Amino acid sequence: MARHIQALLTIPNLWFGGLFAAAAVCACCQAGAAERGKGFRAGAHAVDVTPKTLPVIVNGGMRERTASKVVDPLHARCLVLDDGTTAIAIALVDNCVIPRSILDKAKALAAKATGIPTERMLIAATHAHSCPAVAGVLGSDVQADYAAWLPGRIAKGIEQAHKRLAPARVGWAVGSDPNNVFCRRFLMKPGTARTCEFTGKTNDRAQMNPGHQNPNLLERTGPRDTDVSVLSLQSPDGRPIALLGNYSTHYVGAPPVSADYFAVFADEIGKLIGAGDGFVGILSNGTSGDQNCLDFVNPRRKFDRFTVGRDVARAAFQAYKTIEYHDRAPIVMAEKLLTLEIRMPDKTELAKARQYLAPFKGRKPQTIQEVYARETVVLSQSPPTRELKLQAIRIGSLGIAAMPNEVFASTGLTIKRSSPLKPTFSIELANGYDGYIPPPEQHKLGGYTTWRARSSCLEEQAEPKITAAVLDLLRQVAKARPSARPAAER
Repeated sequence: MARHIQALLTIPNLWFGGLFAAAAVCACCQAGAAERGKGFRAGAHAVDVTPKTLPVIVNGGMRERTASKVVDPLHARCLVLDDGTTAIAIALVDNCVIPRSILDKAKALAAKATGIPTERMLIAATHAHSCPAVAGVLGSDVQADYAAWLPGRIAKGIEQAHKRLAPARVGWAVGSDPNNVFCRRFLMKPGTARTCEFTGKTNDRAQMNPGHQNPNLLERTGPRDTDVSVLSLQSPDGRPIALLGNYSTHYVGAPPVSADYFAVFADEIGKLIGAGDGFVGILSNGTSGDQNCLDFVNPRRKFDRFTVGRDVARAAFQAYKTIEYHDRAPIVMAEKLLTLEIRMPDKTELAKARQYLAPFKGRKPQTIQEVYARETVVLSQSPPTRELKLQAIRIGSLGIAAMPNEVFASTGLTIKRSSPLKPTFSIELANGYDGYIPPPEQHKLGGYTTWRARSSCLEEQAEPKITAAVLDLLRQVAKARPSARPAAER
């Protein structure tokens, strides 16, 4: 089993008083004191990432589709925070999934422009299924020109947020919206769950999206997370600068090209808190790998991206009204690289998939069976291991975990429960795209989120290994001693 782990812990420098003989050293000390004197600062910017050329390939479904119309604009919503010694950047990009290669390029460009190290940057996709494809997955390929253009735009957003750094105060709270998140995966009566060849699973017992009040439903396979977590930034006189929300439901659904309910939230929360020009609302996707807006136990209800976005914004606003703000809050960020194995097809499976695909050469897959036959061939050509980038952030007593996966709610709840920082929330699809991570007991049940493909390819023990690594990072940032402050500030 591949177990290579590389850890990078970013801890603010510790400044010690004392006598220094060299004038140059004294000058450095004075410069450091001046930097600390800046106190907590924040800057935010939403940069437009709407495609300039249409049509574009859109992924997020089994089959590839294209879009020839912009329904609403896409953005990379960027936030830079600085406690006087440590600066970090957080960006949420309206997209379904973004590979690490694109995000690493965006970080390198942003680091050059701002001086913020790349290991202090968290960039994630919102998981809207109505955006240009920048990753090949299931039946969709990449919109190459858009993928090449996107990193520079993300970097520009972070650069502009950095330029807008200004004195700020920070606070956080947790609300709840139980109306728009449900476990979408069900244990089915024996022999009734949907199955598919070329997936690496043969005895599926679980099914995603089985239909409302399906008589073959037995029970949901996991819990739900109704939390709406909020990180708020204000100027010292109370002017809203930015608000980062977090909610664990999947996309709602929108005609492409669209930012889905994530953009509705961003607009609505600004209205609710009375924000003016320059305010940036942001919604990150929590742990929604087995969650969506559909309550399959009960009859179908009416909802859309507008109702869901407004509901989540109202829940965030209720939490917002309880926030206690801090003029100072230490920032600590940690990053770890974790190598995991890929579930590779064997020679027999590969030969069968190639034979099955032979008549369809020269066109995109049209059926689920064709999709997974192609995924079998694609995976066989990939390396046998994958390196994941995991992160944890501490802002005061708030914890943020980041994973490049579609994460089940049970995993997110375990991280919240076990983290030494209270509250803690997780941002999924961050710093890359490495597919679903069903817990081992969910792998035994089969079903779509376990089917072997680029969308779910990591080893069956990936989830506990990722959870352990993330919790270790959270413990590290929780223990890290913040920079000593000048005596006048103690």
